[in-house]
Amino acid sequence: MPTVRFIDPEGTVTEVTGEPGQSLLEIAEAHDVKLGSACGGVCACSSCHVWIREGEDSLSEMSEAEEDRLDMAFDVRPNSRLGCQALLDERDVVVEITEESLEAWYNEHPDRRHERRPKAGSPG
Repeated sequence: MPTVRFIDPEGTVTEVTGEPGQSLLEIAEAHDVKLGSACGGVCACSSCHVWIREGEDSLSEMSEAEEDRLDMAFDVRPNSRLGCQALLDERDVVVEITEESLEAWYNEHPDRRHERRPKAGSPG
C-alpha cells in the first residue's frame, strides 16, 4: 500500500497508508489529519487545497472541474491540488496542507480549536 505523508502548517507530520483509488481527503479523514472538507468532498469548495511536495505524478490527473475550483483557493501553485479530487495510485506521496485548509478544518471542528498551535517558526 502506498504511503502518504501529510505535513501541516503547525509542524505536524503524519505518515499513513492508503488504498489505490482513495482520495487524499478520504485518507486524511480516516487518520484524523486536519484537512478541510467544508463541502464534504464533492469539489464544491477549495477547503481541501493542498500542495503536493513529492509524488504528483502518482495522483490522478486534474479534471477541468478541479482546475475551476482551485481558482477559488488562496496561494495556488503549480503543485496545488484539491484533496477530494486527487486519487492515489500505487506510489508514495508527500502532501503539504495549506494554512487555508487547516483554518477551514478548525472552523469545521470548533470543539478542537483549543488544540491550535502557532505556525512553525512564528512567535507563541
